[in-house]
Amino acid sequence: MKKFYGQRAYVQSAGVKNDMEVDGFSVAVCREIGIELARHRSRSFDDMHKWGDDLSQFDLIVALSPASQHMALDLTRHSHLDIEYWPILDPTALGDAREAKLAAYRQARDQIRDRMIARFGPPTET
Repeated sequence: MKKFYGQRAYVQSAGVKNDMEVDGFSVAVCREIGIELARHRSRSFDDMHKWGDDLSQFDLIVALSPASQHMALDLTRHSHLDIEYWPILDPTALGDAREAKLAAYRQARDQIRDRMIARFGPPTET
């Protein structure tokens, strides 16, 4: 999101649970399109709250899994913000060989990119 739209919007990434380390396959396929995730750390909704981010201050939450959608709905039931569910392929259990896994991660990456462009328009930054 930041790569495509820069400072046009305040963006945070969070999930249901916190694994801290970003998956190496995600790092590799994002690097292919100029997005650096190696220093990125994942955070949970609970982490966001602990670190001072109030979900009610956001305009939109994009959930990429049913679990994150349900948690976002639960955590924001008293707030006025939009929650969208984007059904994206979960590549974590696909493929046995490295190239098959990378292909699955590329497919998920491209689905997210295509959904962002459809929702927010063409990238303003490259």
